[in-house]
Amino acid sequence: MKVNSAEIVISAVKPAQYPEESLPEFALAGRSNVGKSSFINKMLNRKNLARTSSKPGKTQTLNFYLINEMMHFVDVPGYGYAKVSKKEREAWGRMIETYFTSREQLKAAVLIVDLRHPPTKDDIMMYDFLKHHGIRCIIIATKADKIPKTKRQKHFKITKETLELEPGDDIVLFSSETGEGKDEAWGILKKYMQS
Repeated sequence: MKVNSAEIVISAVKPAQYPEESLPEFALAGRSNVGKSSFINKMLNRKNLARTSSKPGKTQTLNFYLINEMMHFVDVPGYGYAKVSKKEREAWGRMIETYFTSREQLKAAVLIVDLRHPPTKDDIMMYDFLKHHGIRCIIIATKADKIPKTKRQKHFKITKETLELEPGDDIVLFSSETGEGKDEAWGILKKYMQS
């Protein structure tokens, strides 16, 4: 997909702040520092639209990005980061759960995992949460460029088996360095936009 316009329109913490348009939305979930911001920037052909940081726990709100005036990416706070207080983590948890369970515009969740390592307990919990609530899930296995081509299928298989992916779940090998998987990811998003 050719991205002609992309901008962050609001950082929200409660439903009253969500955009009012009924455009399709895709929520981007993943553990802290897994590369959500790099994924957004690569998909949207922008260098720094989503702020990348080596410091985990940077995203603390639901950040809505308007793309081509026709859809939103919603960047949700990363999970599994220990250095925020329990109270803060619980608040994020409630904010994220409220969004996922009540937002009619949500077409699918994009769960970003690191292909180099088996999915974490938190990744599995997030996937199970999405499935429990009947939310369609697209798995983006990122940092594919960091693994030799001969070993990728093995890592790919571990990711699928650890998450216990259901038939019909999409999984894409992705690299925000090389752009591998970008066209495939857009193809899947477009399919969900129309359904």
